[in-house]
Amino acid sequence: MRIILLGAPGVGKGTHARFISEKYNLPHISIGNILRNCISNHDSIMSQKIKKYINNGLMVPDNITIQIIKKRLSNIDCKKGFLLDGYPRNIIQANILEKENIKIDNIIEIYIPYSQIITRILGRRIHDPSGRTYHVIFNPPKIFGKDDITGEPLIRRIDDNIQTINYRLKEYFKQTQPLIQYYRKQVYKKDFLYKKINNTLSIIEVKNEIDHFLQKNIR
Repeated sequence: MRIILLGAPGVGKGTHARFISEKYNLPHISIGNILRNCISNHDSIMSQKIKKYINNGLMVPDNITIQIIKKRLSNIDCKKGFLLDGYPRNIIQANILEKENIKIDNIIEIYIPYSQIITRILGRRIHDPSGRTYHVIFNPPKIFGKDDITGEPLIRRIDDNIQTINYRLKEYFKQTQPLIQYYRKQVYKKDFLYKKINNTLSIIEVKNEIDHFLQKNIR
């Protein structure tokens, strides 16, 4: 299974990416997490460039992200499938995937009303080493402020602030919303399946809907 997970910042992609990854034994490839890990290499010129883009809520240029994606997909754990989270983010990147002959089987779009997005992002907490995502209201950890697996402290991402959130949402609706329309139109032309899922339902209901879609479409 080769899956793309789409949705605006804060809609809950991280939570359900974790579910899909564990359920189907697929590597969860979050371009956001990979880029943030790149930043930790302070001596790298590339890391400094990436840091500048992310801290200003900007999308990292396509020529950088595709290099990162191709390198990650070349790992042996991706041989039988993968889950792409946060990539592609625009039609240009979708076309790059096609040119690189990176095939996709299923596309899942997760959405919530715009009015709820900021609340969700401000309540988001991250286990930085693993990328596991929680929410103080909608998906709280078993122990407040602690990762369920390691017990290590959770953090709020540096870009989870009002100014950056507003900019990221503006960029999303400018670039990624047209991508969604593009993929919907391509369903009848390409060899992949598309599903839009309402994440205002309970976590269990959403998980069941995703599972039903993927089970039905296992190749």
